Amino acid sequence: MDVVRRPVILGVCFALGLVLAAAGAPLAASMATGQQAATPAPVSTQLSPAEMEVFLLQASMSRIRDAGAGVTASQRATLSDGRLTHDAHIQTVDIARPVFQAGAKTELNFKDTYRYNIAGYRLARLVGLETVPMSVERNVNGKAASVTWWVDDVLMDEKERMRKSTSGPNPGRTTSQLQVMLVWDELIQNKDRNRGNIVWTKDWTMWLIDHTRAFRLGKDLMKPETLTRCERGLFERLKALTDESIAEAVGPSLTKLEREALLERRDRIVTILSDRIAKLGEDVVLFTLRGPG
Repeated sequence: MDVVRRPVILGVCFALGLVLAAAGAPLAASMATGQQAATPAPVSTQLSPAEMEVFLLQASMSRIRDAGAGVTASQRATLSDGRLTHDAHIQTVDIARPVFQAGAKTELNFKDTYRYNIAGYRLARLVGLETVPMSVERNVNGKAASVTWWVDDVLMDEKERMRKSTSGPNPGRTTSQLQVMLVWDELIQNKDRNRGNIVWTKDWTMWLIDHTRAFRLGKDLMKPETLTRCERGLFERLKALTDESIAEAVGPSLTKLEREALLERRDRIVTILSDRIAKLGEDVVLFTLRGPG
């Protein structure tokens, strides 16, 4: 999947009280490979999730341009509501093929769709994962699109982190965040995770971007052997998922078959982790992920 299309999961910290980048701080988020530096954030403000959603849905768009080196016409736009100006990532890709050939690999029921960016954000909120960027559906130049918050304060992507062989000031926290990613990607069956769509912000928070090729119909886990630990709150929320709660959260961005496959994978994830807890103890398997600092 072209890394340019990944949703800007980059470093805006928007939990329930989202704090945007400080005035004049560089808006280093980029959907391109390597997350190249962007323009400085022009405004320092605080938005609730509801306010951010209204902004993405209603703010006027200007300077719509190519987002980088991709194959799906991914775009970047500058949005403004008269008070706040901020960039967003626009993706209109919406491909479905019964058979998809990529080199030597063949995939059945292939989909590459902007809808999964929206589903990814909404499902992440449901399971308490706050490092998937907000994405809304909006008509852009006559096409349905995901419009995703272009996140601020990016330090590097995973490719650069690996090249530099660094885990930041708190290696344990970095490792724990990567373990959260492993659980998340199994849940949504994201076969297209790559180092370019794992992004680290300056506070060493990991953001997971670009989910347009996730939410496959496969019920088997991709790499169950990697599921050795899990964040405690995430584990509890996984166990609480129901088809009704998912449908309410994601709306039409996932089909019933996609939700059913997701729940099958959830069951397998929970079984693996529960078995490990029974053998090794909760303190070995479960952890609480602390914030930066």
